[in-house]
Amino acid sequence: MKHIEILIVGGGPAGLCAAISAAQSGAKVMLVERHDHLGGQLIKQTHMFFGSEKQYAGTRGIDISTILTDEIANSENIEVLNNATVLAIYEDGVITLEQNHKYIKVKPERVIIATGASEKSLAFPNNDMPGIYGAGAVQTLMNIHGVKPGHNVLMVGAGNIGLIVSYQLMQAGVNVKAILDASPKIGGYLVHASKIRRMGIPILTRHTVLKADGKDSLEHATVVELDERWQPIPGSEKEFDVDVMCVSVGLSPLSELLFQAGCEMKMVREFGGYVPLRTEHLRTTNPQIYIAGDVGGIEEASSAMVEGHLAGLAAAKSIGYEHPEFERVYVDYNEQLEALRAGHAGDHIRAGMSKALIKEASC
Repeated sequence: MKHIEILIVGGGPAGLCAAISAAQSGAKVMLVERHDHLGGQLIKQTHMFFGSEKQYAGTRGIDISTILTDEIANSENIEVLNNATVLAIYEDGVITLEQNHKYIKVKPERVIIATGASEKSLAFPNNDMPGIYGAGAVQTLMNIHGVKPGHNVLMVGAGNIGLIVSYQLMQAGVNVKAILDASPKIGGYLVHASKIRRMGIPILTRHTVLKADGKDSLEHATVVELDERWQPIPGSEKEFDVDVMCVSVGLSPLSELLFQAGCEMKMVREFGGYVPLRTEHLRTTNPQIYIAGDVGGIEEASSAMVEGHLAGLAAAKSIGYEHPEFERVYVDYNEQLEALRAGHAGDHIRAGMSKALIKEASC
């Protein structure tokens, strides 16, 4: 069994930044990623980021991934395990991993869970038909493997992901027939919706999928308008001839390890599902475990990176490795988060945080 100072589970934006901050504080870090590469969702994102210069505004997600992974590679304090999956967290603090059919036992002093989130699905007849994908799968096909998912697409979901992926599909030469959303309002940023509309793609609010049809794969999708009670309006059906349906109806935190570790969990609608209660230092009710990124509540990648830095700083300090400029950088990262969560767009995040945040003495 191997002793580790800080174990970070997940090599996406939150996990990468947590590893960098913890290592800069002087702690020895093991970063575990289940895929053969680091970067998580960043490597699928070809659009330029918003935020400020500190969150790489104006830089494409795939390039941010390269910046962070290069910094990881140049750190003597970080050990990376790719193709590795955390199997279990035991009561005595032992954690088991599997890597390339090898069983590994480690005992970390602190753990940062940065496992991200999974895509939600939508229930309708034939929703498992070939040609029906989650938005993340479509991004993987296009932006990682260079494969067009099809020729004619119906996008389900008008949040930021749905709008951005629709734009990327059009850039790849795929015809996006329409974007629909059950909500009466578009959930994504106006700047994304405006680009979509300028390209001639209709956005149908108060619409949902009624059914999918096809012989061996998707050929037709029938959608229906919803009334103010979210019920289908008879006679409002529309049929689209499409070979791809891209479903982007939200994300759920991948919090199974936190349940297993005995962290106190709470259903927070604004955060997309069950999330751990946490202190302002991102420590859970299990004092060994910290969180960062979407596993603690669904936000943008910019917020996940900032939370990663905060969790890395706090976890390292808790075992005696205080960053030489801890107070300054800690305040700066918190100010960045406040700015990212400001305004009307951040209302649901602030509401969710009020339900999930606990005082340090409660742990």
